[in-house]
Amino acid sequence: MGRRNIGIFSLFILFLFHLSAYSQETDYVAPGEYFDMYTLGEIVVTGEREGVEGVTTVRRVTAEEIRNKGARTLSEALELLPGIVIRVGAEGTPRVDIRGLRSRHVTLLLNGIPINSTNDGQFDPSLIPVENIAEIKVSYSNHSILYGDGGLAGVINIITRKGTEGIHGMVSAEAGEGDHYLERFNVLGGQEKWSFFLSGSIFDRHAFPLSDDFDDTPVEDGDFRENSDFERDNFFGNFVYAPNDEWEFGVTLNYLQGEFGKPPSVIDDPADIFANRARFERVDDFEGISGQFAVRYNAPGPLDVRSWAFFNQLDQETNRYDDDHYDTITRRGNFHANEETFVSGVAVQPRYDLGRAGQITLALNARTEEFETDGFEIERVGGVDTPVPFDDDRELDVYSVALEYEVFPIEQWAVVLGYNHNWLDKEEGEDDDAGAWLIGSYYDFPTNTRLKGSVSKQVRFPSIRQLYGVGEGNIDLTTEESINYEAGIEQALPWNTWASFTAFYLDVEDYIEKIPPDDIFTNNDEYEFAGFEVAAENRTIENLLVKLSYTYLDSQDKSPGSERDELQYRPEHKLALETRYYFDFGLSAYLSILRVADQVVYSRTEPLVKDDFDDYTVVNAKLEQAFLDNLLRVYVGVENLFDEEYEESYALPRPGRFIYAGGRLVF
Repeated sequence: MGRRNIGIFSLFILFLFHLSAYSQETDYVAPGEYFDMYTLGEIVVTGEREGVEGVTTVRRVTAEEIRNKGARTLSEALELLPGIVIRVGAEGTPRVDIRGLRSRHVTLLLNGIPINSTNDGQFDPSLIPVENIAEIKVSYSNHSILYGDGGLAGVINIITRKGTEGIHGMVSAEAGEGDHYLERFNVLGGQEKWSFFLSGSIFDRHAFPLSDDFDDTPVEDGDFRENSDFERDNFFGNFVYAPNDEWEFGVTLNYLQGEFGKPPSVIDDPADIFANRARFERVDDFEGISGQFAVRYNAPGPLDVRSWAFFNQLDQETNRYDDDHYDTITRRGNFHANEETFVSGVAVQPRYDLGRAGQITLALNARTEEFETDGFEIERVGGVDTPVPFDDDRELDVYSVALEYEVFPIEQWAVVLGYNHNWLDKEEGEDDDAGAWLIGSYYDFPTNTRLKGSVSKQVRFPSIRQLYGVGEGNIDLTTEESINYEAGIEQALPWNTWASFTAFYLDVEDYIEKIPPDDIFTNNDEYEFAGFEVAAENRTIENLLVKLSYTYLDSQDKSPGSERDELQYRPEHKLALETRYYFDFGLSAYLSILRVADQVVYSRTEPLVKDDFDDYTVVNAKLEQAFLDNLLRVYVGVENLFDEEYEESYALPRPGRFIYAGGRLVF
């Protein structure tokens, strides 16, 4: 049975299930939504009162916000948040940059399961669907030290949905240009002591459209983007059992598979000093599975203990072909590679409530990171391009101990102190260890004003690729360290308005990066990132929400002898506007505007030449109409409404105007 037939069959079965359950009486959690939040596997960094999350910057994206904007993946759900830039580069994968730092400096957790690749420390947010998400919580650079190592830029914590009493569910289907099809479902339910949640999606896109303003090149003839197909099947489930008020057990499983192309550079000219040569590369198959077993013991009295064990595995077949026929691998520099990234570990987190003296949390974490690869690369041997096999297997062990103390001397005042220590056990080279800490405080004034400030040290160990990658690795790399400063004010204003201002400064030492022409990972002495974020939200008019944010970022390379002053692909300005209106007859209208401006790009060869990168503005809109008391919703949307021709990396154009439509049915 084909992929499309499987999807249609799944929706048909769920629709029949809906008919059998239609007569049940249920209560709405939100319009057309029935779920609780699965927090059993989450690293909990605050108790009943807002401690560490009050002294630092934490922003949330809810399931309702995800649905309103029509987001299909994690990257689309995050792109309008202040301080975050989503950038698609030469790998064809969206990267989530926070406050100028790269996605490898962001720790991504799904119910406490680490999602970052054990190879390069990055993650692919397009592989993470949204139908199972209850909330996305983004903790910026001065986050809790309970998260351990790795999050110089921040932590993205995905909290999934959990079943509620009764039986509920949802089915949806969407279609758009470029043979774009998306089918989703979820089924959830429970009783007094147990609950379950199941979800799945099938996403299939033949190609994304380019802007009509795109000028054809020898390697890209416009219309639909070369090698931009994408297929992803995802299935997710969790089960929770609570035999009494003291014990709670949970199991989470996630499975995904698919394939996708990596669109080549549209400029294949050696004379262009900024463009990489066109490469014809695909991920012809990927398959991943992750899971977690979690337990919580809420003892009578002040003690609460959480513990979980987890694993995450992703297998991927990547091929770099000779040309755009994508069928032969015979020329020097091309390759066939099978890669497996695997991480497993355990965590224990006891919390003790000291009453008026505050609360203290201990976190013990241990994980093993493994990366295996085999295949062949075409090399010049005796004047002939010859396949040369390779086979490599690497492993790292990381341990962390953290202690965090939250105290509230008076009702309006909070103080947070924390320290963790982390150890890296390597196969080759010297082992390493590093400590991190956090000091923060906030004070609430009677004028509905909160002043907050914090300073922290965050650390990140080198990844397997950075240490051992063939021709690029460096076993002498040292730990990246960042001293982060943050101060902010949050204010409730007249006319049902809320606003915040946050200033930040990140001083990063031993930043790991490849610098042309050597292209070997090295520690660069010092990078600095400074700026501020302004966010406002207004609900003066009934049924109308307006959200506005602005981010200013100044990034500088302070390393001695560096030819660069500011860093490339770090936009100086980002402006985001988001508005939504609900009409009384069930229609909702959504509009977003994203403006990114003032960033630079450097030449790929020395001496380095700096050039300004084009600014861009992207406008998205969506209309959704509810029927049958919100049980049925039909929508139509357009992305890049004005067909802006833009790039997020040099010679890699992004989608032009894209029109889509769909519907969802809940029961």
